[in-house]
Amino acid sequence: MNLRGRNKINAEFNMSSMTDIVFLLLIFFMIAVTTMTTTNALDLVLPKSDGQANETENVSVSITEDSEFYMDKQKYSEEELENALKNALQGQKEPNIVLNVAKGVPIENAVKVMDIAYRNNFKIVLAVAPK
Repeated sequence: MNLRGRNKINAEFNMSSMTDIVFLLLIFFMIAVTTMTTTNALDLVLPKSDGQANETENVSVSITEDSEFYMDKQKYSEEELENALKNALQGQKEPNIVLNVAKGVPIENAVKVMDIAYRNNFKIVLAVAPK
């Protein structure tokens, strides 16, 4: 008597379903990585306010190519500049300085004005030309 069955189990593995899964995972990670890198950019919607902007007086300090210091179109030496800034910004609630530095001026000259602002608790903004 023959006890072996007629149904033989095939031990081969079908690779087509495995390749489908690998390609789906590849596509998923490609999409996930590209969305992760593009979400690092800030896309902000700023809150709206009915308040008005404060009118603050700014003092403009300019440094020319010749390392000359001007405050509101009046020339000052390095030693006189701190006293002139103190007098101009005296009594203001939030004293602001706008620093205009010509291209090619050594950075030490700009740092001198920034140091004056730091010592006297003035806010300072470096002005740049638009692109």
